[in-house]
Amino acid sequence: MLKKIIETFFWVCVALSPSCSRNSSDILIGEYGSLTGGTATFGQSTHRGVTMATEEQNERGGLLGKKIKIITEDDQSKPEEAKTVVLKLLKQDRVIALLGEVASSRSLAAAPEAQKAKIPMLSPASTNPKVTEVGDYIFRSCFIDSFQGEAMAHFAKSLHLNRVAILKDIKNDYSVGLADYFERTFRALGGEITDIQSYSEGDIEFRAQLTALKGKNPEAIFIPGYYTEVGLIARQARELGLNVPLMGGDGWDSPKTLEIGGVSVNESYFSTHYAADDPDPKVKDFVDKYRKKHGSVPDAMAVLGYDAAALLFDAITRAGTTDPGKIRDALAATQNFSGVSGAISMDPSRNARKRLVILKIDNGNVHFYDAVKP
Repeated sequence: MLKKIIETFFWVCVALSPSCSRNSSDILIGEYGSLTGGTATFGQSTHRGVTMATEEQNERGGLLGKKIKIITEDDQSKPEEAKTVVLKLLKQDRVIALLGEVASSRSLAAAPEAQKAKIPMLSPASTNPKVTEVGDYIFRSCFIDSFQGEAMAHFAKSLHLNRVAILKDIKNDYSVGLADYFERTFRALGGEITDIQSYSEGDIEFRAQLTALKGKNPEAIFIPGYYTEVGLIARQARELGLNVPLMGGDGWDSPKTLEIGGVSVNESYFSTHYAADDPDPKVKDFVDKYRKKHGSVPDAMAVLGYDAAALLFDAITRAGTTDPGKIRDALAATQNFSGVSGAISMDPSRNARKRLVILKIDNGNVHFYDAVKP
């Protein structure tokens, strides 16, 4: 009977008390991402970056005299699952902060729960402006789509392109927002949007939309989507004789773009967060460490995961406590944090001000082409 009473007390304590549910020797931080599903490379790469930053910090002694423990949950590339796993991290694991997600639609699904619980959430790569509008506990350590879309519109004009078509993922917050910013800026610069077509994530057939675009004789096509569809779109475009340059955003930044698209993505351009061939010593050091550990060159999501985790650890150090409210305040006060992807400063809307790079795919390789400062 006594044993039963003790067990009951223990589980009531776990459910109700943060101090009972945590190992006092660890600082618990939640991470959620797409380890499986349609954008699995995003979550996997981000997780590798978070893990590297955590291992390095723990080797330096952890934070506030304690070790960091990352509790990672797979949202399977589904917005509804993102909300479910974040609720688990908040209510069952009682983490003091959250890292995630990459995709804006999944960040938007989970962010209201973090805001309600008053637990700071730092997205490594969600670029849709709506994400941080959820509330004052929601942050991002990447640039936003208004900056990215405007930069790519200016870049298109710098290539002397005057007639551009758009093919966007109509069900994806990231794609719709990026397309909108590109369209508005390109028109304002005197460019013509010849046609706008749409598809949905998971589609594999795009010939009807591409045929319609081809009929309007664009000089380039802007495709603000994710790598799985982008690779297929590129192949089908070339099969239809649509041989104009293709352009996109950071949703292209995955080895799968080249793997799926093959030679069809040559002579294409996309904006992203870092370039592996950047001569900056900080970039070179990270690339070397990552290649030694994983046997491959890191993509942007690995870099952003690393930077987000490192920025969060820096905020906790500056806060001097694991109190979520104080960590929130420290994140908001971030200025000129030195990340692999560049210096990061938080603006009043909790969005990172940082540079953007434009990469070119040429002969099956991705190379640095240009950089744009905020």
